[in-house]
Amino acid sequence: MKPCVALVAANDYHPAAVEQALARLMHELGGMSTFVQPGQRVLIKPNMLAGKAPDKAVTTHPEVVRAVIRMAQAAGGIVSVGDSPGIGSPMEVARHCGIMAVIEDTGAKFAPFCDSVRVGTVGRTFRQLELARDILDADVIINMPKLKTHGMMGLTCSVKNLFGAVVGMRKPALHLQAGADKSLFALMLLELAEHIRPALTIVDAIVGMEGNGPGSGEPVSIGALLAGSEALAIDSVATRLVGMTAADVWTQRLAQQTQRLGSHLADIELRGDDLEKLAVPRIRAAQSSDTAWGLPQWLHTPLRRSLSARPYADRHLCRQCGLCVKHCPPQAMRLAHDRLHIDYRCCIYCFCCQELCPEGALLTHQGLLLRLTRWINERNQ
Repeated sequence: MKPCVALVAANDYHPAAVEQALARLMHELGGMSTFVQPGQRVLIKPNMLAGKAPDKAVTTHPEVVRAVIRMAQAAGGIVSVGDSPGIGSPMEVARHCGIMAVIEDTGAKFAPFCDSVRVGTVGRTFRQLELARDILDADVIINMPKLKTHGMMGLTCSVKNLFGAVVGMRKPALHLQAGADKSLFALMLLELAEHIRPALTIVDAIVGMEGNGPGSGEPVSIGALLAGSEALAIDSVATRLVGMTAADVWTQRLAQQTQRLGSHLADIELRGDDLEKLAVPRIRAAQSSDTAWGLPQWLHTPLRRSLSARPYADRHLCRQCGLCVKHCPPQAMRLAHDRLHIDYRCCIYCFCCQELCPEGALLTHQGLLLRLTRWINERNQ
């Protein structure tokens, strides 16, 4: 049976417009009562990467979260909302991005994702995996990502948003486990999403992010909401919606390579508005993807710098706050002599530093062959 993905146009965050669009969206899936039964504990997991204002498009917009909370409550669910941010305490981030005000206004509970529980081996890649207790205790999980570009994976949406179920400093440990192997990290994300298996995913793609996402890019109008029960299928639709292909998105590449259901549009039953009419011209990708995919392994090391992109600090923007140093998985960064230094011999090119930098000071330098490949591709489009 084909996974189903619903898609509707939604052009702004006015509360009435969001509620109307969500009602149409959920109607295509049978309504919220299809997913939430009276008395069930419902955990809504938005993207709360950092405590930035909603208009920065870094986090799931609070008005979309508000509307989903009300829908789940109307279905009889006991609703909580939580995530594990990249920067700052969960409470602090929730307040700054506007989600805490929504939680308080609707009477929902706040889930700070402070406590982790070991779940053992997951799939072929995870060892000693620990997830937030709030995730494991929920009867129903509603995954609510923001559609954004991503420095390491190409795009972050339904699958990547579930990485937030891993609490705090346990995230860098998993980055370190994958090292510079983006395919391994993508497989980790796919297996994590398959283990958590949210009952419902609703994507905020009214305004997304392009450029140096997921934390330092620019807002871009996309004008849509997406929903379904299969995270990978939703990401396949989202990839097409923003003019990208599976080659641009590492989780999509790995999903197609491993023949996962929902990794091709042909696998999916589309409902609601016409995808091709809603699709926008290709959004501007993050500059940190590479071209090593498919090369023989013996060529990766000698050509690594030319085929990949690496982070560097803009000295005019960097405030030497030390967040990147603290969170760097391989500890390849240090502050010395009033500037940030990066040891590229240790760097695993995960771009956690760029993702977490509150000043947007971590930029991307592309290797010569990567720049040449991109130029050729653009000429041929």
